[in-house]
Amino acid sequence: MKRVASQALFLIDGYNIVGAWMTLKQVRDELGLEEARRQLIEIMTGYASFNAYEVQVVFDAQYQDMPGSKEVITQLCSVYYTNHNQTADSYIEKTCADFRRDIRKFEQRIVVATDDRALQLTAIGFGAEWRSSEQLNSEVEFSINRVRSRQRPQGKSSGRFLMNGLDPEAQAKLDRLRFGK
Repeated sequence: MKRVASQALFLIDGYNIVGAWMTLKQVRDELGLEEARRQLIEIMTGYASFNAYEVQVVFDAQYQDMPGSKEVITQLCSVYYTNHNQTADSYIEKTCADFRRDIRKFEQRIVVATDDRALQLTAIGFGAEWRSSEQLNSEVEFSINRVRSRQRPQGKSSGRFLMNGLDPEAQAKLDRLRFGK
C-alpha cells in the first residue's frame, strides 16, 4: 500500500496528554489507564485523518520488562510503546534528532505535543514545533466541529418530495417547465 504524504509528523507524549486533558483524566480515574489510552488513540486517529497528519502516540513502557513495540492503527496513525528503561521523552527526543538529519524535513514539519518543559525545549532545539496539551485539545475540538458541520444536512426539506427541498426560484422554474409556461 502506498504511503500517504503528510504535511506534518505529530509526536504525542501520550501519558502527558492523558494527564493534562480533563476528559481523559476523568476516564483514567474512573475506568482506568487502558481506557484513557484507548480514547486518546481514537481521538488522535480522527485528528490524523481529518488533517492528513502523520501521528505517532508515544507511551512510556520504562517500568515494563518487555521490548518496545509499534502498533499501526491506520495509515496515518500509529502507537509506540518504548523499550524497557526508555521514556517517551527520550524516544521523542531521538526521533526529533533523527528527523533533523532526514531529507523529509524539507517537505514535512515535525510537531511535538507535550506540557513537559524539558521536552519542549529539547524538541524546539532540534527544530521541531511545539504544541501544549491545551493547544492540541483546541485543534482536536476544531477538527471535530468541522467534521460535525460537514455531516449536517445543509437544507431542510419541508416534505417528502424532492421538489420541496429546492429553493422557491428553482421550484418556480420547474413549475413553468412542467406546465409549459
